[in-house]
Amino acid sequence: MKTSDRNPAAILRSLKKYSQPDAEEAPAEAGNHKEYTIDELAREGGSTVRNVRAYQDRGILPSPEKRGRTGIYTDVHLARLKIIGALLERGYTLNNIRDLLSAWEQGRELNDILGLEVAVTTWQTPSVPSYLDYQDLLNDFGEDITPEVMTKAVKLGYIIPEGMRLRIPYPRIYNAGKELSEAGVPLDAVLTHVTLVREEVDKLAERFIGMIIHHLVDEKYGDEALPEGEDVPKLADFITRIRPLADAVVSDELGRVLEKSINKILVDRLANVLAHIEKNG
Repeated sequence: MKTSDRNPAAILRSLKKYSQPDAEEAPAEAGNHKEYTIDELAREGGSTVRNVRAYQDRGILPSPEKRGRTGIYTDVHLARLKIIGALLERGYTLNNIRDLLSAWEQGRELNDILGLEVAVTTWQTPSVPSYLDYQDLLNDFGEDITPEVMTKAVKLGYIIPEGMRLRIPYPRIYNAGKELSEAGVPLDAVLTHVTLVREEVDKLAERFIGMIIHHLVDEKYGDEALPEGEDVPKLADFITRIRPLADAVVSDELGRVLEKSINKILVDRLANVLAHIEKNG
């Protein structure tokens, strides 16, 4: 990259290509549910407005609450939208999905089913997102911010362009990256290693959740059936409560491994220094 391309003004201009049409302010809370317009729902669910309307027409997505001429959606709709998207990615058709949902809903309380969907699809880091503008990003990371690094950060979901601002879904991760960058670790290297770490964390999460599903669902219903009766709300409630348990296990284990690794690296380095002293003594 030419030197002229690395000055803040040039980088700022190049980053603007990641801008999307101005997003509306974050949806307000309504009781226990977040609220979304159809555009916000489609964006959060990784879909399109056209698809949302098509799913409603097919009867696989509940209709929104009408307030005047505006349809208001909630996290219940978002949960269902995410499930529809995941099933479509696996090759199922809308007819398949409609039949599946219809079969599951027969003889069951719809609220319980929707409650389970919400619990499953919203079990995420309870971080309150922060917002920055592009100049803030340059101020925080300086020349570490390049179009290539920005692409990595966006793909990882740590930075989400929204109009002329940037949404930071995980402020603690952002601040950790900033501190590492200030200490001299290139941001590009941080993101590269985060990608590798994420692959391992994905495997860890799948094993942990697999254990839960095996004992709470598979042993009772087999691996080709869904929970029913009172097990549906019970499972939803348990999923919402299990996060602290998973956090405790992962956090303590990670702390143990980090301590062990840091000590090993330090001892290895000291041993190398001693060997060098003895050799040249």
